[in-house]
Amino acid sequence: MKRWWALALAAGAAACGGKSQQIAVAPKGASAEELDQLWNEALASFRRGKWKDAQKHLDSLRAVSPPGDPRMPQILFHLGEVNFARGENLEAVRWFRRVSDESPNDPLAAEALLRVGDAYADLWSRPELDPSYGQTALAAYQELSSRYPETPPAQRGQIRVRELEEKFAIKQYKAAMYYLRYKAFDSAALYLRQLVADYPRTSVAPGAVVKLIEIYRRLGYEEDVREFCGYLRRFHAGYAGADRACPAEAGTS
Repeated sequence: MKRWWALALAAGAAACGGKSQQIAVAPKGASAEELDQLWNEALASFRRGKWKDAQKHLDSLRAVSPPGDPRMPQILFHLGEVNFARGENLEAVRWFRRVSDESPNDPLAAEALLRVGDAYADLWSRPELDPSYGQTALAAYQELSSRYPETPPAQRGQIRVRELEEKFAIKQYKAAMYYLRYKAFDSAALYLRQLVADYPRTSVAPGAVVKLIEIYRRLGYEEDVREFCGYLRRFHAGYAGADRACPAEAGTS
């Protein structure tokens, strides 16, 4: 999600006006021409994936740009992308947040908020790990949807939300299987019920329902068995284990 996205973004940025091989630092009070040159050098380094050089150019440009420079959101956004590409996710979040919070009406604001979520989501690499970063990513995507509804970044954010929900559901399922392994049936059932309630559209939801039915049948909770068999037939009738978990009663169609 990092490098290819950053390079694709750079391809659509302003064209590079030169290909200087050295890092130029514009002085305070730099002229418009000097600022343009530094910006073009930053973009050239960015496009080539020379993250260290790009960061030096962008830091220099940020330091000498006049207050209210309309290019500042782009500078901060690119700094976020550079840090993300270098694996410095929390630093990347800081720059992306500045774009979305300091320039909320800028065309890049929604994209920056999407990247806040992406940077946090990237830190939650496996479902079994502490989900704190995943929860923070989810909050960022929800904020994006609230602040910039119907925008392309918000639409992509909804895809990311579904990906996160899948990981949250897998985490719940694995926790349930842990308790089931030690015959802690009630604890396993609690995790599975929560999974079905919170993440009904995930790939593990039908299997969670089947496991719940097996647990309740083992515990003799016939009312719960009937409830979840009805749920399984209604929402996951095509699931491979549905007929085995809830065989049709004699005389029913």
